[in-house]
Amino acid sequence: MELPEELVKLAEERIAPYDTEGLVIGAGNENGDIMIVGEAPGEQEAVEGKPFIGRAGKELDKQLEYLGLTREDVYITSAVRSRPYKWVKTNKKGTGGKRKANRKPNQKEILAHAPILDYQIAKMNPHLIIALGSVAYERLTGRKDKMTKIVGSPIETPVKKLIETDGKDYTYTEKSYTIIPLYHPAAVFYNPVIKDEIYQALDRVKDHLMK
Repeated sequence: MELPEELVKLAEERIAPYDTEGLVIGAGNENGDIMIVGEAPGEQEAVEGKPFIGRAGKELDKQLEYLGLTREDVYITSAVRSRPYKWVKTNKKGTGGKRKANRKPNQKEILAHAPILDYQIAKMNPHLIIALGSVAYERLTGRKDKMTKIVGSPIETPVKKLIETDGKDYTYTEKSYTIIPLYHPAAVFYNPVIKDEIYQALDRVKDHLMK
């Protein structure tokens, strides 16, 4: 999806003070009915400029296949477009004893890239938005519901957007969208016991898509 140059420039300026790298706009079918919103790029995504191409991306592909979808059927984007990182210690040779590790984006970083997501939602006008994880869900809805209580359940709601493109305050869209929260694909790596719950949630998404 092409973005106005001034929007990209603004995003780069606003994210500059924070420990982030790369810029991933999104990829997929911008003329389709389904938008998938993730959290933020990881290391591989930041280097190649493509969303979900690492380990979590392979898991996402499995979940899409289970739903009868491919990447060509959906548009994939995220709350933050640059990889948030932190420095951690490592024993790996040639690193100087430290390396960059992924971390959860903070609210200022989410705000910095909010205009891009606002623009993409307005332009695509998706019939369904799948929110991968609590960061994406809260960015979209402003709600802090417990994921275990809502995963896989369709919610009709306006979505958060900035009042002014270069501002700091949010409002909500006049239009309501259908949002289905799912666990982030990487969640199964850290908590394998939720695999059954993930596929039960995907079954509910299937039911929604068949309506």
